[in-house]
Amino acid sequence: MNPKVDFYFNQAKKWQAEIHKLRMIALDSGLSEELKWGCPCYVLEKSNIVLIHTFKDYCALLFFKGALINDKNGLLIQQTENVQSARQVRFTNLLEIFEQENIIQNYIAEAIAVEKAGLKVELKKHTEYKISEEFQHKLDQIPTLKTAFEALTPGRQRAYLLHFSAPKQTKTREARVEKYMPLILKGKGLND
Repeated sequence: MNPKVDFYFNQAKKWQAEIHKLRMIALDSGLSEELKWGCPCYVLEKSNIVLIHTFKDYCALLFFKGALINDKNGLLIQQTENVQSARQVRFTNLLEIFEQENIIQNYIAEAIAVEKAGLKVELKKHTEYKISEEFQHKLDQIPTLKTAFEALTPGRQRAYLLHFSAPKQTKTREARVEKYMPLILKGKGLND
């Protein structure tokens, strides 16, 4: 146990018993415990394997390379369609964790094996993401915008493409493009 992580378990108002049990399972796997993104993260050398986090309706184990785990028990959940690698196992009570403890241990062991084997999730390239019509129109109209966008890192490009194409209404997509054009022209990402 890493004392720097204790506060996370001690301050939890909801899911306290559940996350304590998940902590014991993760520690029994031989992984090191660290605090990352304000959550307990279990690491093999310097590679993140699994993270414990809580939400309003559930607590979860997040497997960083969960897409590579054989999910024969059907427990792994892709949080959103844009999450490519990580997968969650969600829990809504302590009994679920006790009943699935062996499965959880096997998933952690498989996640460790995936990391030791050096396997990587084949991520979509930023060029494979849909460009909204509204943004494409601006790129075609404003060459400096196109040049600035192409100069951004692939991750920044992907963030913009997802953000611009998410709304259902044309008006909202247009407003987002207009709002973020100045940032793109400055070489900044969506969250910079």
